[in-house]
Amino acid sequence: MKLTVAITGASGASLALKFVDNIPENVEVFLVASKSAKIALKLEENISISNYFKSKKNLTILNDSDISASIASGSFGIDKMIILPCSMNTLAKCSIGISDSLITRAFTVMLKQKKDIIIAPREMPYNTIILENMLKLSQLGVIIAPPSLGYYSSQQTLEDMEYFLIGKWFDLLGIDNNLYKRWE
Repeated sequence: MKLTVAITGASGASLALKFVDNIPENVEVFLVASKSAKIALKLEENISISNYFKSKKNLTILNDSDISASIASGSFGIDKMIILPCSMNTLAKCSIGISDSLITRAFTVMLKQKKDIIIAPREMPYNTIILENMLKLSQLGVIIAPPSLGYYSSQQTLEDMEYFLIGKWFDLLGIDNNLYKRWE
């Protein structure tokens, strides 16, 4: 599987790093982070993406300003995409077809190719504009999967909660995992 992971400038971008850390080696990952995501990671976690992923073998890091990168073309053959977290700016651009960055261009390509796309909006509460944008994307087949906890899995720590979320996103992408306790 070829998977695009897009990180946008919402708070909680570090969850995307843990998501990528847990992707099995048989999945080829193409990671692109917006300028705002890089700022959020630096401010919240003091992390630089390029330094953080130095040893991950199945990972290609792309620049959001490079709209000629491989994932910007349908012929490259990306199978699935997740935008995690998805800022409200990116959500709005995706909902009206603005393709002014590699992330939004890759999204548009995935949409026209009718490939699986997951958007994980990280905002609360949702206003009417956000809800309308999510509705429009959902009607186009995009899976809207915000980081919402399921308390049946008996999470005890923040890490347990993060693994629950990552596991649920993996389930949606068809990536086998045992990251959380499932309903019995």
